[in-house]
Amino acid sequence: MRKGRFNRAVGIFISLIASGAAALLWFAVAAGGPELSESPAHGLFFGFWNILYNTDAPAPRIILAAIAMALLLAAGVAGVDRRIANRSRRSLDQLTGPLAPRVVMSATRGKYAGPVRVTVLIPAHNEEASLPLTIASLLEQSRRPDRVIVVADNCSDATVSVAREAGVEVIESVNNTEKKAGALNQVLKQLLPELGDNDVVMVMDADTSLDDGFLAAAVDRFAVDRGLMAVGGLFYGEEGHGLIGQFQRNEYLRYSREIGRRRGRVFVLTGTASLFRARALRTVAASRGSSIPGTPGYVYDTAALTEDNELTIALKSLGGLMISPAQCTVVTELMPSWRTLWAQRLRWQRGALENIGAYGITPPTLRYWAQQLGIGYGVIALGSYLLLIFLMVFSLDTWIWFPFWLGIGGLFMVERVATVWKGGWRARLLALTLFPELFFDMFLNVVYLKGVADISLGRTASWKHVTHTRPRESAEAERS
Repeated sequence: MRKGRFNRAVGIFISLIASGAAALLWFAVAAGGPELSESPAHGLFFGFWNILYNTDAPAPRIILAAIAMALLLAAGVAGVDRRIANRSRRSLDQLTGPLAPRVVMSATRGKYAGPVRVTVLIPAHNEEASLPLTIASLLEQSRRPDRVIVVADNCSDATVSVAREAGVEVIESVNNTEKKAGALNQVLKQLLPELGDNDVVMVMDADTSLDDGFLAAAVDRFAVDRGLMAVGGLFYGEEGHGLIGQFQRNEYLRYSREIGRRRGRVFVLTGTASLFRARALRTVAASRGSSIPGTPGYVYDTAALTEDNELTIALKSLGGLMISPAQCTVVTELMPSWRTLWAQRLRWQRGALENIGAYGITPPTLRYWAQQLGIGYGVIALGSYLLLIFLMVFSLDTWIWFPFWLGIGGLFMVERVATVWKGGWRARLLALTLFPELFFDMFLNVVYLKGVADISLGRTASWKHVTHTRPRESAEAERS
């Protein structure tokens, strides 16, 4: 594991803070003493259904305190995030913010660096099955890229020949042992010195397809704003993979909706497809080992498990302005099994913890710390909720309905359905049933706990790759 300011302590630190917050809430609720419970009453529902119900509900002061605390925390995090972003945009300090918009605008004022040209890098490790669709989605854009390069890394299948047949360039990595980040670093080391300040580099996964209009919208943004350093995509899940696929599609729909509410302000420049101004990548490489973690001269920190998350924090730490416009959408792969989903999410979770541990508590990382604390608190809250339901079900001889909690559940259900409405009837139906998604959330919570335990115990993390299968017709056509 790489050395950072918090190193292994990041998991313990987050666990203690989240547990402490939960304990404080528990003591606050318990301080008022137990409320007297009314005896269940009989009622007739729909004129024929005889039910037992109990109108017990938390005291109004507890409900109001909970609502006030949630609003206060949300407003606090949003306010701090906005303040930090505004301060970065207004900074003129070249040492602490060499990519801050005012610094960049000042350095490039009166200079014409040419039109925006797009070079696309597609890192690929045995991607012969998915690569043709990825390349096709690029070449069919209304604003086509100026150059497409497939970065073939230790491929043992037909990735190289498939790429060349599609009419794009191929560069093969040499003696690379540092996965995707290492392969990209090799190519960027050759490419960046050739690019002008107005040129942009797009890094795109080989299992992703761009929606039409992505490149045109991104290039327009770069053309009108010299201070913009990166444009990220909003990703949606591919079709298929049954119930586990629908869980992931619903999750991605909610993430895109959240970015929309933030008016494009980026949380993570997704590795599925993001564009970077060449100036930004050169500055990151020059700052590694001094103001930001990593090996000097490398764009990507090869120690990071989630290189896209780490690069986003690096750019924010240097003052870079970035955005995820609603027009820049991509369709990405989904994990086809619980085993592969577990591996993917464990890597994401472990990588996120390692990244904030490496950067420490700084203004650009405050929101990432808040996210991890929020997840930790959510793990405790959802786990307690499901545990209490389990205890109630198995401790009562007769089922009793609680109208207050049914109302809370109804509100929660409406929120779940509304946030995936764009996903169609399958997405809405799954959200309406509520409990399957809650158990999917618990699966992610267990992954979170495993990630916290692993980093706290210093266990070595792994990087797993999903190998796609080529369509049978294509393989048979080649053999004939």
